[in-house]
Amino acid sequence: MLAYAPAVLFFVLCGIGVLRDRRRFSNAVLLGIAVSFLSLALLAELRHAPTLVAGSAALAIVLLPALGTVALVWFLLANGVTMIRKEGVRPANLLSLLAGLGIVAVLGLLVLAVATGSHRLGILAVTSVLVVGYVSFLFVCFVGYAFLYGRHRPRRDVDFVVVLGSGLIGGERVPPLLASRLHRGREVYEEQAARGNPPVLITSGGQGPDEKLPESHAMADYLLERGFPAEHVAREDRSRTTEENLLFSKAIMEGAKPDYRCVVVTNNFHAFRAALTARRTGVNGHVFGSPTAAYYWPSATIREFAAVFLSHKLVNFGICGFLALCGILASL
Repeated sequence: MLAYAPAVLFFVLCGIGVLRDRRRFSNAVLLGIAVSFLSLALLAELRHAPTLVAGSAALAIVLLPALGTVALVWFLLANGVTMIRKEGVRPANLLSLLAGLGIVAVLGLLVLAVATGSHRLGILAVTSVLVVGYVSFLFVCFVGYAFLYGRHRPRRDVDFVVVLGSGLIGGERVPPLLASRLHRGREVYEEQAARGNPPVLITSGGQGPDEKLPESHAMADYLLERGFPAEHVAREDRSRTTEENLLFSKAIMEGAKPDYRCVVVTNNFHAFRAALTARRTGVNGHVFGSPTAAYYWPSATIREFAAVFLSHKLVNFGICGFLALCGILASL
Protein backbone atom coordinates (compact mmCIF):
# COMPACT_ATOMS: atom_id res chain seq x y z
CA MET A 1 0.00 0.00 0.00
CA LEU A 2 2.96 2.35 0.50
CA ALA A 3 3.35 2.48 -3.27
CA TYR A 4 0.07 4.40 -3.43
CA ALA A 5 1.02 6.93 -0.73
CA PRO A 6 2.54 9.54 -3.10
CA ALA A 7 -0.54 9.39 -5.35
CA VAL A 8 -2.87 9.81 -2.37
CA LEU A 9 -0.80 12.73 -1.07
CA PHE A 10 -0.96 14.62 -4.35
CA PHE A 11 -4.66 13.85 -4.84
CA VAL A 12 -5.27 15.34 -1.38
CA LEU A 13 -3.16 18.41 -2.19
CA CYS A 14 -5.08 18.84 -5.44
CA GLY A 15 -8.39 18.52 -3.58
CA ILE A 16 -7.33 21.17 -1.07
CA GLY A 17 -6.32 23.46 -3.95
CA VAL A 18 -9.70 22.97 -5.66
CA LEU A 19 -11.56 23.73 -2.42
CA ARG A 20 -9.52 26.91 -1.96
CA ASP A 21 -9.99 28.04 -5.57
CA ARG A 22 -10.55 25.79 -8.58
CA ARG A 23 -9.09 28.53 -10.81
CA ARG A 24 -5.44 27.59 -10.21
CA PHE A 25 -2.99 26.05 -12.68
CA SER A 26 -1.23 24.44 -9.73
CA ASN A 27 -4.32 22.24 -9.32
CA ALA A 28 -3.73 20.91 -12.84
CA VAL A 29 -0.08 20.12 -12.10
CA LEU A 30 -0.88 18.44 -8.78
CA LEU A 31 -3.54 16.31 -10.46
CA GLY A 32 -1.07 15.34 -13.20
CA ILE A 33 1.56 14.33 -10.64
CA ALA A 34 -1.04 12.33 -8.68
CA VAL A 35 -2.15 10.44 -11.79
CA SER A 36 1.49 9.78 -12.72
CA PHE A 37 2.27 8.30 -9.30
CA LEU A 38 -0.91 6.25 -9.42
CA SER A 39 0.11 4.86 -12.81
CA LEU A 40 3.55 3.92 -11.47
CA ALA A 41 1.98 2.21 -8.45
CA LEU A 42 -0.35 0.20 -10.69
CA LEU A 43 2.60 -0.80 -12.88
CA ALA A 44 4.46 -1.98 -9.78
CA GLU A 45 1.53 -4.29 -9.02
CA LEU A 46 2.19 -6.17 -12.27
CA ARG A 47 5.01 -8.11 -10.65
CA HIS A 48 2.37 -9.94 -8.58
CA ALA A 49 0.13 -10.61 -11.58
CA PRO A 50 -0.02 -13.93 -13.50
CA THR A 51 2.56 -14.24 -16.27
CA LEU A 52 0.02 -13.91 -19.08
CA VAL A 53 -1.52 -10.79 -17.56
CA ALA A 54 1.88 -9.24 -16.89
CA GLY A 55 3.08 -10.03 -20.41
CA SER A 56 -0.04 -8.57 -22.00
CA ALA A 57 0.25 -5.45 -19.87
CA ALA A 58 3.93 -5.06 -20.77
CA LEU A 59 3.09 -5.37 -24.46
CA ALA A 60 0.36 -2.76 -24.11
CA ILE A 61 2.76 -0.42 -22.30
CA VAL A 62 5.15 -0.65 -25.23
CA LEU A 63 2.62 -0.53 -28.07
CA LEU A 64 0.09 2.01 -26.83
CA PRO A 65 2.51 4.96 -26.52
CA ALA A 66 3.98 4.17 -29.94
CA LEU A 67 0.59 3.84 -31.63
CA GLY A 68 -0.71 6.84 -29.69
CA THR A 69 2.20 8.97 -30.89
CA VAL A 70 1.61 7.98 -34.52
CA ALA A 71 -2.10 8.71 -34.17
CA LEU A 72 -1.39 12.05 -32.50
CA VAL A 73 1.02 13.12 -35.25
CA TRP A 74 -1.49 12.15 -37.94
CA PHE A 75 -4.29 14.00 -36.14
CA LEU A 76 -2.23 17.18 -35.66
CA LEU A 77 -1.04 17.26 -39.27
CA ALA A 78 -4.53 16.58 -40.63
CA ASN A 79 -6.03 19.22 -38.35
CA GLY A 80 -3.37 21.70 -39.41
CA VAL A 81 -4.31 21.22 -43.06
CA THR A 82 -8.00 21.62 -42.17
CA MET A 83 -7.31 24.83 -40.27
CA ILE A 84 -5.43 26.32 -43.21
CA ARG A 85 -8.18 25.31 -45.62
CA LYS A 86 -11.02 26.68 -43.47
CA GLU A 87 -9.39 29.61 -41.67
CA GLY A 88 -6.51 30.66 -43.93
CA VAL A 89 -2.74 30.85 -43.44
CA ARG A 90 -2.17 32.78 -40.22
CA PRO A 91 0.28 32.04 -37.39
CA ALA A 92 -2.52 31.09 -34.97
CA ASN A 93 -3.92 28.61 -37.51
CA LEU A 94 -0.60 26.82 -37.96
CA LEU A 95 -0.14 25.66 -34.36
CA SER A 96 -1.46 22.10 -34.69
CA LEU A 97 0.51 21.62 -37.91
CA LEU A 98 3.70 22.93 -36.29
CA ALA A 99 3.14 20.73 -33.22
CA GLY A 100 2.81 17.65 -35.43
CA LEU A 101 5.94 18.56 -37.38
CA GLY A 102 7.78 19.20 -34.11
CA ILE A 103 7.00 15.70 -32.85
CA VAL A 104 8.16 14.25 -36.18
CA ALA A 105 11.41 16.24 -35.89
CA VAL A 106 12.14 14.95 -32.37
CA LEU A 107 11.40 11.35 -33.37
CA GLY A 108 13.55 11.76 -36.48
CA LEU A 109 16.38 13.13 -34.36
CA LEU A 110 16.18 10.12 -32.04
CA VAL A 111 16.27 7.67 -34.94
CA LEU A 112 19.16 9.52 -36.56
CA ALA A 113 21.15 9.61 -33.32
CA VAL A 114 20.73 5.85 -32.82
CA ALA A 115 21.43 5.02 -36.47
CA THR A 116 24.60 7.11 -36.72
CA GLY A 117 25.87 6.65 -33.19
CA SER A 118 26.78 10.35 -33.18
CA HIS A 119 27.62 11.63 -29.71
CA ARG A 120 26.53 15.18 -30.49
CA LEU A 121 23.24 14.04 -31.98
CA GLY A 122 22.76 11.84 -28.92
CA ILE A 123 23.17 14.86 -26.61
CA LEU A 124 20.74 16.88 -28.71
CA ALA A 125 18.23 14.01 -28.84
CA VAL A 126 18.30 13.38 -25.07
CA THR A 127 18.00 17.09 -24.34
CA SER A 128 15.10 17.47 -26.77
CA VAL A 129 13.25 14.49 -25.28
CA LEU A 130 13.60 15.84 -21.73
CA VAL A 131 12.39 19.33 -22.64
CA VAL A 132 9.56 18.08 -24.88
CA GLY A 133 8.59 15.58 -22.19
CA TYR A 134 8.26 18.37 -19.61
CA VAL A 135 6.22 20.61 -21.92
CA SER A 136 4.06 17.63 -22.95
CA PHE A 137 3.40 16.76 -19.30
CA LEU A 138 2.24 20.32 -18.60
CA PHE A 139 0.09 20.27 -21.74
CA VAL A 140 -1.64 17.05 -20.68
CA CYS A 141 -2.18 18.54 -17.21
CA PHE A 142 -3.66 21.66 -18.80
CA VAL A 143 -6.01 19.78 -21.14
CA GLY A 144 -7.11 17.28 -18.49
CA TYR A 145 -7.85 19.85 -15.81
CA ALA A 146 -9.43 22.25 -18.31
CA PHE A 147 -11.80 19.43 -19.31
CA LEU A 148 -12.73 18.83 -15.67
CA TYR A 149 -13.10 22.55 -15.02
CA GLY A 150 -15.41 22.77 -18.02
CA ARG A 151 -17.74 20.18 -16.45
CA HIS A 152 -18.53 22.71 -13.71
CA ARG A 153 -21.89 24.38 -14.31
CA PRO A 154 -23.17 27.41 -12.37
CA ARG A 155 -25.55 26.15 -9.71
CA ARG A 156 -25.88 29.13 -7.37
CA ASP A 157 -27.67 32.33 -8.27
CA VAL A 158 -25.46 35.06 -9.71
CA ASP A 159 -25.97 38.77 -10.17
CA PHE A 160 -24.22 39.09 -13.54
CA VAL A 161 -23.40 37.05 -16.62
CA VAL A 162 -20.35 38.47 -18.43
CA VAL A 163 -19.94 37.44 -22.09
CA LEU A 164 -16.45 38.07 -23.48
CA GLY A 165 -16.04 39.49 -27.00
CA SER A 166 -13.92 37.87 -29.73
CA GLY A 167 -13.98 40.12 -32.79
CA LEU A 168 -16.55 40.96 -35.47
CA ILE A 169 -17.00 39.93 -39.11
CA GLY A 170 -16.71 42.87 -41.48
CA GLY A 171 -16.22 45.10 -38.48
CA GLU A 172 -19.88 44.95 -37.46
CA ARG A 173 -21.39 41.43 -37.52
CA VAL A 174 -21.27 38.76 -34.80
CA PRO A 175 -19.37 35.66 -36.05
CA PRO A 176 -20.40 32.07 -35.17
CA LEU A 177 -17.69 31.82 -32.47
CA LEU A 178 -19.06 34.86 -30.65
CA ALA A 179 -22.67 33.83 -31.29
CA SER A 180 -21.92 30.59 -29.44
CA ARG A 181 -20.84 32.61 -26.40
CA LEU A 182 -23.94 34.78 -26.54
CA HIS A 183 -26.25 31.77 -26.77
CA ARG A 184 -24.52 30.18 -23.78
CA GLY A 185 -24.79 33.43 -21.82
CA ARG A 186 -28.48 33.64 -22.64
CA GLU A 187 -28.89 30.02 -21.54
CA VAL A 188 -27.38 30.83 -18.14
CA TYR A 189 -29.58 33.93 -17.88
CA GLU A 190 -32.77 32.02 -18.72
CA GLU A 191 -32.00 29.17 -16.30
CA GLN A 192 -31.72 31.67 -13.46
CA ALA A 193 -34.61 33.84 -14.64
CA ALA A 194 -36.80 30.74 -14.46
CA ARG A 195 -35.96 30.62 -10.74
CA GLY A 196 -37.21 34.20 -10.32
CA ASN A 197 -33.91 36.07 -10.08
CA PRO A 198 -32.79 37.20 -13.57
CA PRO A 199 -29.18 38.49 -13.65
CA VAL A 200 -27.80 41.36 -15.73
CA LEU A 201 -25.95 40.20 -18.84
CA ILE A 202 -22.85 42.28 -19.59
CA THR A 203 -21.53 42.19 -23.15
CA SER A 204 -17.82 42.95 -22.93
CA GLY A 205 -15.64 44.18 -25.80
CA GLY A 206 -14.25 47.46 -27.10
CA GLN A 207 -13.80 48.70 -30.65
CA GLY A 208 -10.84 47.38 -32.62
CA PRO A 209 -9.05 49.43 -35.29
CA ASP A 210 -10.84 47.51 -38.06
CA GLU A 211 -14.27 47.57 -36.43
CA LYS A 212 -17.13 50.00 -37.11
CA LEU A 213 -18.54 49.79 -33.58
CA PRO A 214 -17.56 48.32 -30.20
CA GLU A 215 -17.96 44.54 -29.98
CA SER A 216 -20.17 44.90 -26.92
CA HIS A 217 -22.70 46.98 -28.90
CA ALA A 218 -22.85 44.44 -31.73
CA MET A 219 -23.24 41.67 -29.14
CA ALA A 220 -26.04 43.50 -27.33
CA ASP A 221 -27.81 44.24 -30.62
CA TYR A 222 -27.55 40.55 -31.55
CA LEU A 223 -29.33 39.60 -28.32
CA LEU A 224 -31.95 42.34 -28.51
CA GLU A 225 -32.86 41.40 -32.09
CA ARG A 226 -33.62 37.91 -30.77
CA GLY A 227 -35.94 39.08 -28.01
CA PHE A 228 -33.58 39.44 -25.07
CA PRO A 229 -34.95 41.95 -22.50
CA ALA A 230 -33.14 45.28 -22.91
CA GLU A 231 -33.39 46.13 -19.21
CA HIS A 232 -31.14 43.19 -18.38
CA VAL A 233 -28.32 44.10 -20.78
CA ALA A 234 -25.27 46.23 -19.92
CA ARG A 235 -22.37 47.10 -22.22
CA GLU A 236 -18.68 47.24 -21.35
CA ASP A 237 -17.16 48.89 -24.43
CA ARG A 238 -13.58 49.87 -23.51
CA SER A 239 -11.70 46.56 -23.32
CA ARG A 240 -9.21 45.25 -25.87
CA THR A 241 -7.93 42.10 -24.10
CA THR A 242 -9.35 39.35 -21.90
CA GLU A 243 -7.75 40.95 -18.85
CA GLU A 244 -9.39 44.28 -19.66
CA ASN A 245 -12.70 42.50 -20.35
CA LEU A 246 -12.63 41.22 -16.81
CA LEU A 247 -11.23 44.34 -15.11
CA PHE A 248 -13.70 46.75 -16.73
CA SER A 249 -16.64 44.37 -16.23
CA LYS A 250 -15.57 43.96 -12.60
CA ALA A 251 -15.78 47.76 -12.16
CA ILE A 252 -19.35 47.76 -13.53
CA MET A 253 -20.37 44.90 -11.25
CA GLU A 254 -18.77 46.36 -8.12
CA GLY A 255 -20.40 49.72 -8.85
CA ALA A 256 -23.83 48.11 -9.00
CA LYS A 257 -23.36 45.59 -6.20
CA PRO A 258 -20.11 45.38 -4.19
CA ASP A 259 -20.78 41.81 -3.02
CA TYR A 260 -21.73 40.55 -6.50
CA ARG A 261 -21.37 37.02 -7.86
CA CYS A 262 -20.99 36.36 -11.57
CA VAL A 263 -20.49 33.82 -14.33
CA VAL A 264 -18.09 34.64 -17.16
CA VAL A 265 -18.90 33.06 -20.53
CA THR A 266 -16.37 32.35 -23.28
CA ASN A 267 -15.64 29.44 -25.62
CA ASN A 268 -14.70 26.10 -24.04
CA PHE A 269 -11.10 26.17 -25.32
CA HIS A 270 -10.61 29.56 -23.63
CA ALA A 271 -12.49 28.87 -20.40
CA PHE A 272 -9.65 27.68 -18.17
CA ARG A 273 -7.21 30.44 -19.16
CA ALA A 274 -10.00 32.98 -18.70
CA ALA A 275 -10.60 31.47 -15.25
CA LEU A 276 -6.92 31.91 -14.38
CA THR A 277 -7.17 35.54 -15.51
CA ALA A 278 -10.39 36.03 -13.54
CA ARG A 279 -8.64 34.84 -10.40
CA ARG A 280 -5.65 37.12 -11.02
CA THR A 281 -7.88 40.15 -11.58
CA GLY A 282 -10.03 39.43 -8.52
CA VAL A 283 -13.29 38.71 -10.35
CA ASN A 284 -15.72 36.89 -8.04
CA GLY A 285 -17.01 34.17 -10.31
CA HIS A 286 -16.23 31.13 -12.40
CA VAL A 287 -15.99 30.75 -16.16
CA PHE A 288 -18.40 28.73 -18.25
CA GLY A 289 -17.55 27.55 -21.76
CA SER A 290 -19.63 27.45 -24.93
CA PRO A 291 -19.26 24.93 -27.78
CA THR A 292 -16.60 25.37 -30.47
CA ALA A 293 -16.31 23.76 -33.91
CA ALA A 294 -14.34 20.51 -33.53
CA TYR A 295 -11.74 21.38 -36.16
CA TYR A 296 -10.97 24.70 -34.43
CA TRP A 297 -10.43 23.26 -30.95
CA PRO A 298 -6.90 21.70 -31.25
CA SER A 299 -5.08 24.81 -32.52
CA ALA A 300 -7.04 27.04 -30.15
CA THR A 301 -6.17 24.80 -27.19
CA ILE A 302 -2.48 24.81 -28.10
CA ARG A 303 -2.60 28.60 -28.29
CA GLU A 304 -4.26 28.82 -24.87
CA PHE A 305 -1.66 26.49 -23.35
CA ALA A 306 1.19 28.50 -24.89
CA ALA A 307 -0.22 31.65 -23.31
CA VAL A 308 -0.43 30.00 -19.88
CA PHE A 309 3.07 28.52 -20.28
CA LEU A 310 4.53 31.93 -21.14
CA SER A 311 2.70 33.58 -18.26
CA HIS A 312 4.97 31.50 -15.99
CA LYS A 313 8.02 31.82 -18.23
CA LEU A 314 10.56 32.33 -15.43
CA VAL A 315 9.71 28.98 -13.82
CA ASN A 316 9.10 27.08 -17.05
CA PHE A 317 12.17 28.30 -18.91
CA GLY A 318 14.23 27.71 -15.77
CA ILE A 319 13.07 24.09 -15.60
CA CYS A 320 13.60 23.62 -19.36
CA GLY A 321 17.14 24.97 -18.97
CA PHE A 322 17.82 22.64 -16.05
CA LEU A 323 16.52 19.65 -18.03
CA ALA A 324 18.66 20.64 -20.99
CA LEU A 325 21.70 20.75 -18.70
CA CYS A 326 20.77 17.32 -17.30
CA GLY A 327 20.53 15.97 -20.84
CA ILE A 328 23.99 17.31 -21.69
CA LEU A 329 25.56 15.94 -18.49
CA ALA A 330 23.88 12.55 -18.96
CA SER A 331 25.34 12.27 -22.46
CA LEU A 332 28.92 13.10 -21.47
